[in-house]
Amino acid sequence: MRQAVEAIEKAKAPVLVIGAGANRKLTGRMLLQFIEKTGIPFLTTQLGKGVIDERHPKFLGCAALSAGDFVHRAVEDADVIVNVGHDVIEKPPFFMREGGPMVIHVSTKSAEVDPVYFPSIEVIGDIANAVWQMKEDITPNRSWNFDHMLAYRKAEVDHTRPLAEDTRFPIFPPHLVQAVRDCMPDDGIICLDNGVYKIWFARGYTAYRPNTVLLDNALATMGAGLPSAMMSAMLYDGKEGRPERKVMAICGDGGFMMNSQEMETAVRLGLNLTVLILNDNSYGMIRWKQANMGFEDWGLTYGNPDFVKYAESYGAQGHRVESAAHLKELLAHCRDTPGVHLIDCPVDYCENDQILNNDIKRLSKEL
Repeated sequence: MRQAVEAIEKAKAPVLVIGAGANRKLTGRMLLQFIEKTGIPFLTTQLGKGVIDERHPKFLGCAALSAGDFVHRAVEDADVIVNVGHDVIEKPPFFMREGGPMVIHVSTKSAEVDPVYFPSIEVIGDIANAVWQMKEDITPNRSWNFDHMLAYRKAEVDHTRPLAEDTRFPIFPPHLVQAVRDCMPDDGIICLDNGVYKIWFARGYTAYRPNTVLLDNALATMGAGLPSAMMSAMLYDGKEGRPERKVMAICGDGGFMMNSQEMETAVRLGLNLTVLILNDNSYGMIRWKQANMGFEDWGLTYGNPDFVKYAESYGAQGHRVESAAHLKELLAHCRDTPGVHLIDCPVDYCENDQILNNDIKRLSKEL
């Protein structure tokens, strides 16, 4: 503990990385106190979203891409990385090398050292207690300078804002993310399936509370969105003293069809949830990956059923988005109306490769 605190105090620009193991309410509280005392900025992995309210001025972003994003550039500014709750199911959002930044591993168990992760200091034990002890012991260093790190965050926000305001139809992914955020209450739960939209939501959806963005970032198996939303709806159904919370599954058309028959289960159980399908009649993630690798776009498009009629065949309520304004209306209607709802939302993925693989990397490199 003392070694870790001394290393942070001596650093020029330390940073916190909040991972899957930190996604506990008490840990979030202790981390917030640590950040408030020290002023050290923080970023999250995808499974660390919401541990601290992402409206916090020291939030640097969520690591959803492999490298080159604004948040990755911010990490590259750090000389000490405090990696809190690292889990091997998520690769670290930084590349370790000999002579690079010092990494402090704070977790319930020792690091699984490998060629890309070999921390210098380990603080092993209850994470919340460890962070509290560090907070009690540390003396903030007045020479710390985080201006360049925070400039990356501002640049990301400035880049995303006009994209989110784009009301084209079919719906542009950044606008869709903002529309969902505007619709969902602070404690509302979104459950992401696996597809390229998961990157858009991880980067652009501002999480306010722990465990309000549920996603699968290990094997990343398609079909995870609907069942996780069903379980969330069962846990927070407002019955027998349980709190009621709004729940939305966000699925690609490919991921939804992996286990879409569970719509019958959701209706039979009388659940209250919305299933938002991002419909591009293709496997969008693989198309994006193949475009980035220079492969021909081949064999990844297909036809879908009529999702509205499909939902109705199970006894759910089906809706189809006709414009950006209509999307906003439908999201509010489904949020406020009991039962199982399905929204078929056409999406425009034509700029995935340009924005995620080129624009972001170019703009972040210019800072």
